[in-house]
Amino acid sequence: MSDNARPRIEVTIAAPVDVVWDALRSKDKIRHWMGWDYEGLPGEIDLIFFTDTVENASARTLTLHGGDEFRLEPHGEGTRVTLTRVPRGDDPDRDAYYDDVTEGWVTFLQQLKFAVERHPGAVRRTLSFVGGNDNAVHLIDALDLADIAAGTPFQRNLLGEDVAGDMWFRSGHQLGITVDAWGNGLLIVSSADPSPSKPNGVAMAILSTYDLDDAQLAELDSRWRPWWTERFPGGA
Repeated sequence: MSDNARPRIEVTIAAPVDVVWDALRSKDKIRHWMGWDYEGLPGEIDLIFFTDTVENASARTLTLHGGDEFRLEPHGEGTRVTLTRVPRGDDPDRDAYYDDVTEGWVTFLQQLKFAVERHPGAVRRTLSFVGGNDNAVHLIDALDLADIAAGTPFQRNLLGEDVAGDMWFRSGHQLGITVDAWGNGLLIVSSADPSPSKPNGVAMAILSTYDLDDAQLAELDSRWRPWWTERFPGGA
């Protein structure tokens, strides 16, 4: 497969290349943008970013053990981060989850951008929810977020909590919004209807929070978890 046919994910981050590179190579910083909090996250970071990788620090490139390639380049006063996916078709087991992994990188690069721009060096605490979507619920609609427009601040009652923020990004399958009530946090949601390749469909939400104590995080979880499990069974 030619490079032109390999999916590319790009984000531009308002920070110098050296700062973004450090966020990509420091384990302590990766854990505050990669994925979500769970017991196995440190091992996942080791596997993805530090096992059988090829790093060129001077060129600011990193090839992961699976073949995905990061490249960091100056872009104005900031940094363009380009992730080029490994070619499809080389590994049937990998191909079965190819699109899911691509969507995951869309999420995680936006979380990288958010961490570097909005919370450099800060501790992130997350809640994450994943489940089936047998009833073809459109998650963005179900949360009353469909009419949020780029560049326009919004206010909502989000599952019983009054919040304000703005759109962080929107892609073909995902929406990210900032949430002031979570310490200027970030919510990323996506959903897909049942299909031949995914018979039960899927829905996902990652809530990135800052400066919430244990009680506040537990209260947030108590609002989201019952709502989620009722609509998207089979997940966490």
